[in-house]
Amino acid sequence: MIEIEVDESWAGSRLLLRQLRDLMKGRASDEQRLERIVGLIARQMTAEVCSLYLLRPGNVLELYATKGLKPEAVHLTRLRVGEGLVGDIAARARPLALADAQAHPNFAYRPETGEDIYRSLMGVPILRDGRVLGVIAVQNVQRRDYAAEEIEALETVAMVLAEGMAGSELAGPAESGPTLRPARLPAVPLTEGLGLGVAVMHQRGIVITRIVAEDPEQELDRLADSVAAMQASLESVLTRSELADPGEPREVLETFRLFARDRGWLNRIQDAIRSGLTAEAAVQKVQSDTRARMEQIVDPYLRERLVDLEDLGYGLLRHLLGDDGHAAAARLPPEAVLIARNLGPAELLDYDPTRLKAVVLAEGSPNAHVAIVARALELPTVGRCPEAFTRIWPGDFLVVDADNGQVLAHPGHAIRETFAESMMARDRRKQDLAVIRDLPAVSADGVEVSLNANAGLLIDLPQVRDSGAEGIGLYRTEVPFMVRDAFPDVDAQTRLYRRVLEGTDGKPVVFRTLDVGGDKILPYWKGGAEENPAMGWRAVRITLDRPVLLRQQLRALIRASEGRPLQVMFPMVSEVAELDQCRSLLDLELELGRAEGRNPPDRVHVGIMIEVPALLWQLPAVFERVDFVSVGSNDLMQFLFAVDRSSPELARRYDVLSPPMLRLFKRLVAEADRAGKPISLCGEQAGQPLEAMALLSCGFRKLSMPPSSIPRVKNMLRSLKIGPLAAYIDFLAGQTCRSVRERLRHYARERGVVLE
Repeated sequence: MIEIEVDESWAGSRLLLRQLRDLMKGRASDEQRLERIVGLIARQMTAEVCSLYLLRPGNVLELYATKGLKPEAVHLTRLRVGEGLVGDIAARARPLALADAQAHPNFAYRPETGEDIYRSLMGVPILRDGRVLGVIAVQNVQRRDYAAEEIEALETVAMVLAEGMAGSELAGPAESGPTLRPARLPAVPLTEGLGLGVAVMHQRGIVITRIVAEDPEQELDRLADSVAAMQASLESVLTRSELADPGEPREVLETFRLFARDRGWLNRIQDAIRSGLTAEAAVQKVQSDTRARMEQIVDPYLRERLVDLEDLGYGLLRHLLGDDGHAAAARLPPEAVLIARNLGPAELLDYDPTRLKAVVLAEGSPNAHVAIVARALELPTVGRCPEAFTRIWPGDFLVVDADNGQVLAHPGHAIRETFAESMMARDRRKQDLAVIRDLPAVSADGVEVSLNANAGLLIDLPQVRDSGAEGIGLYRTEVPFMVRDAFPDVDAQTRLYRRVLEGTDGKPVVFRTLDVGGDKILPYWKGGAEENPAMGWRAVRITLDRPVLLRQQLRALIRASEGRPLQVMFPMVSEVAELDQCRSLLDLELELGRAEGRNPPDRVHVGIMIEVPALLWQLPAVFERVDFVSVGSNDLMQFLFAVDRSSPELARRYDVLSPPMLRLFKRLVAEADRAGKPISLCGEQAGQPLEAMALLSCGFRKLSMPPSSIPRVKNMLRSLKIGPLAAYIDFLAGQTCRSVRERLRHYARERGVVLE
């Protein structure tokens, strides 16, 4: 237990916070409440003036309420960020206390305010999640040296105001405001398409509902207990056998443990509690303040420490909230563009797909699972757009051009019209592609190809049917698990899988068993933190370590497939021994079904995903044990090149159309043909016409892709002669360049292969 001393000198600050809380919950209008709030602060801080400025779109600070300045200045006085003392506070995200404000070089006098008679000024930024929402400032006629405790008290008030704006207790700036200049923000395309709508900010899954503390001593005790629990959790991680030996993983955790014991960090949280905040609100305040300061640092090592502190802060918040701080996604306007630093696939699925028109991520990469889900939803998505958090505000109208990697903020009417016309043209092109839906998937030189759909939700099934897919080449069973609040039992899974089979009108379905871990986290799964989750405890590694999970899923698949063919595929298999374990569990469940007198599946075909390079040296033994294989090109490329596919810096460094990947694809197809076993590819590359063209020339005759991609790939296929291209691919696969993408594009252009 951490010893904490309570200083009674904070009593005045706590009284101010209680009065502030009561004002914010009153029934008056927002304007009246703001007037009363600045009046309360002026009285309690013995100041002649208290003024509240809120940041408007376009980096403009607008005076929203004042006690002491001329009332007519409200909504009239505006300062650019960096202009005047108030603008300087917002630009630096730091408090400022001046005994002689008018002597400061940044002082900017505005005659409409009547502030020329006030000499001293103290102001602090209103911060939330590292973003400046505004500035609150007090002024005095006489020279006044503001004490550190007074600055701290005003910072705490600002934090309460920020949380009130984030909730529904206090409204922020109205959507109407000055006309804004259009801005173009560069980004990286993750999912193609165009989307128009108003900006909505994604809120992290922790919501602070109690801000003002009733009993600071009790809050200090809660903090101490939660810190102790968090430290114990870190200690338990360090006792694991795989971390017993010295090395980089242990050094990282040791450093993280030191952060957790940092007295300066803990003291700042304790001081915020003594000022009248709850423990969780105090952590939030310290996090926000630290982030705002450190985001201005250029040194990469120091910026990495910000990541450590943020992880630590959110970990402490989870302990304080008992893992019960997750908020549902906010209600969306009819046409919304979601803005987020990053997203998991389940977080994206929280939002209403009928209202969400596009996604803008400050981070993200094309191969992240959230991008895969976005493609399945046909949701235009861009990533690596850091300016989204500095130049976009809630309610801004945006155009997201995910074809060309750009976001247009508050565009003019002519630009909106142009993009609206482009969207209609895309819709017409989709209608044209729909004409070929029922045409055979045969190349121009007579090669038949099976084009299948990837799916993961029941809502995908109509799209699968409409696309002309021959079946579902990959049904991701984990997606329904990720959107539930509890693990589905055998009966629930059986009903789900039966509906999938019934919804495909007898067409084949390949069910991939549960593939969670990495960035696909179940909300009810208490997995441990990992240094490299993509290569950690995930997929079949989890289900073989927890065989009850796999047995229940296999049991449900067998029951759902009574009298029908069952195709089941195991992901992330690294060695033949794992495949043997999976088959043994499947055989066990088949025998159990027979013992219960159940009608078995008509036939059972077993396959695996080839994702782990170690399998490349075990292929003969693999083909002896399976009925089919499917190449997961996303993970296979990630592991082959030792590249984190979620890393923005590496998003375009390695290409699936590189000579090594082409040689690997050709080898896999040759090995499968030699063994007489079907081979398919179900990575996202299969849905891109240029990449699909290369895959077909490598010998693949079955591809699985998002349903929306099938018409385009079929259109490409029907214009392509595979034979001549196969000979050219043999030549390209022997090159040493980084990518053959442009050569293939030139080949298609010269021979009239349709790639649009």
